[in-house]
Amino acid sequence: MDVTSWTTEQLEKIPSDILAKMYMEIMQSNAELKRTIELLTEQIRIMNQRQYGRKTESQLFDKIQMQFDLGFNEPEATADSNEKEPCMDDVKPRRKKQKGSKKNNLAKITNRRDVNVEIPKEELDQKFGEGKWKKLPDQIIEKLEHHPAYFEVVSYHIGVYAADDNQTIVRAEKPVEMFPKSVCTASLLSSIIFAKYVNHVPLYRQEQVYCANDVFINRRVMANWVIRAAQEYFQNVFDRMRSVLISRRYLHADETPFLVNKDGRPANSKSYMWVYRTMAEADEPQIVLYQYCPTRGHQNPKGFLEEFKGTLITDGYQVYHKLEKDTPDQFRVTGCWVHCKRKFSEIVKSSDKVKGKSLLAEEGVKKISEIYKKEKECHKEPDEQLLRKRQETVGPLVDEFFTWVKENSEWVDEESAIGRAFTYAKNQEKYLREFLNDENVPLDNNAAERAIRPFCIGKKNWVMIDTPAGAESSAVIYSIVETAKANNLNIYEYMKYLLEELPEIVQKGKEVPERLMPWSAELPDKVRKPKSVPDSSDC
Repeated sequence: MDVTSWTTEQLEKIPSDILAKMYMEIMQSNAELKRTIELLTEQIRIMNQRQYGRKTESQLFDKIQMQFDLGFNEPEATADSNEKEPCMDDVKPRRKKQKGSKKNNLAKITNRRDVNVEIPKEELDQKFGEGKWKKLPDQIIEKLEHHPAYFEVVSYHIGVYAADDNQTIVRAEKPVEMFPKSVCTASLLSSIIFAKYVNHVPLYRQEQVYCANDVFINRRVMANWVIRAAQEYFQNVFDRMRSVLISRRYLHADETPFLVNKDGRPANSKSYMWVYRTMAEADEPQIVLYQYCPTRGHQNPKGFLEEFKGTLITDGYQVYHKLEKDTPDQFRVTGCWVHCKRKFSEIVKSSDKVKGKSLLAEEGVKKISEIYKKEKECHKEPDEQLLRKRQETVGPLVDEFFTWVKENSEWVDEESAIGRAFTYAKNQEKYLREFLNDENVPLDNNAAERAIRPFCIGKKNWVMIDTPAGAESSAVIYSIVETAKANNLNIYEYMKYLLEELPEIVQKGKEVPERLMPWSAELPDKVRKPKSVPDSSDC
């Protein structure tokens, strides 16, 4: 019934009880509309804060930045398994090949070094007879080395020898090649990986930098090198790191979304990179591993952690809670106070302080900050007294917080931001209290979130991964890069060292030795980073 066109006389004829009913319906409709507007306005403020506001929380003792939406333009996005491997001619501009073009192209690179590979005279005398052999012209193979700030062509002169009768010819043993018939070397590929996975420089930009130095390497070729290195060499290191990781009693876990372009699913289907990390405070070697999965289901961490028995420090994602319920003898899950605090701090930073909502959020932030403050004081005590001190000083503050949450949640709108913050805290209470039962459990999952930080930094440079193979290779390489970083290694030198050592080991079918692991005490000094040098993630 449209009453907007009624005249005054018509309205006066309506019975008073009907008018009262109509008035109440209008008031109720207005109240619902006003509530909807308030909720939407609140959500817009929070979304604007997440997008444009300060990302750090200054009151936290351990500052972090969370990233919820992730996509990155993998080097593998342009990888083509059928792409022709370049010879030295291919690293130069493509033009009509002329006689002597290879020599002319390489002549532009002034940095050169010769490596002589010879057979000892004694061995030749033993093989051919003393004085019954002669040296023929060397077999020469050329490789392209990369050193920061300059390129160098390295010519390997492979000694070739023959008996006096020229019937028997022998050559000195060539160095083991990472990729046979390729100009790629350990230093060159390490530089590409360092630029991509540490400095977040996409391959098309690296291609431009190389062009500026008169070295032309197609980005597709770079992508193929990265994938091959991950599959043929780095995977062996990853598998060994995983066997050590799942033997620990405490692990951090987290996951973040990204896009894989060609995985057989509809466009914009989300894939996930799962992150597992050892305790940052532990004296044991630090390990950070990534796992690519096309879904966010519980079967992913369940499969990866099949042999793990211990405690998972996570956020409030229910998949981890399902693991604990399904296998209580295997998993124990603890919560993250930073995630709980963030629910309140987002309201504080985005609110206009109306109707007391911001005041409640500020009180929530203050209460959790007090918990962190007391926890920090507890760590000044000897380790054997930490749990008792926690229970005596931090425990009452935790009780007070949850009592405050339950009392105030009764009179706020459940669908409002503060209502959702209260609901989250109540649902996570069991897991947030776990640190009071185990002195080894931290208050938060900051260590895992710091491990995700490289993805967040690279977001503006990357868009997506092209194939599942590229995603898996990225997971392997990021695992080695972040584990090296966690163990205070020079990432470029460590990757170069691995690529120099692994080809011979893998090609002979041997297991990766302990001396190559990121935590090994046998690593060369050049691989170790001085403790005074800041981590690249902090620069």
